[in-house]
Amino acid sequence: MSADAAVERYNFAERMCHWSAAATYLYCMFSGLALYSPYLFWMAAVMGGAPQARYWHPWSGLGFVIVALWMHRMWSRAMKLTATDRKWMKEIKAYATNEDEKLPPVGRFNAGQKQFYWVMYYGAGLLLLTGIVMWFPEAIPFRWRLVRSIAVVIHECAALATIGGLIVHVYMGLFVVPGSLHAIVRGTVSRNWAMTHHRNWYRRLAGEPVSEE
Repeated sequence: MSADAAVERYNFAERMCHWSAAATYLYCMFSGLALYSPYLFWMAAVMGGAPQARYWHPWSGLGFVIVALWMHRMWSRAMKLTATDRKWMKEIKAYATNEDEKLPPVGRFNAGQKQFYWVMYYGAGLLLLTGIVMWFPEAIPFRWRLVRSIAVVIHECAALATIGGLIVHVYMGLFVVPGSLHAIVRGTVSRNWAMTHHRNWYRRLAGEPVSEE
């Protein structure tokens, strides 16, 4: 098999899940930022105006949580952190500088991808729980107004954490690891790409011996 031979990285269901998560999260993010600060209110106009953004923000958030649960069903086992992941994190500088030969061989997902996954998964849970409190404020007795205030702060912190994770995720996929976008769009990568970035994953696909993960 040549180095450029195609290897399936993500099947159709996985790609649909990923892009559904991206679409629902991005709408939720932009509409939330528009409502969060007057300096970003112009984003609401792009999405049809403030009333539309306010109405669809919680619904898109609910959609994101549903998709996150779908993704969790598919990938949760592969996202468990291992001893090799901890070794990989110690060599994170080599990953950022594309010196992959210095990194321990990893499986289908590396430690950075796993950490992003868990930030988004638990972030989705926090955003849902606090968002419900903010969505139905009349359901919270006035004497519990402190609960609403705490929910707002947690909601904002969870949003900022997930936004930060998304920025890193997009940057790494587009600029640090070329070919990642093609993988999640078309579903395939070259054999050379698989061997370079996810050696154990490729070896397992090829039926070769796999080192410790």
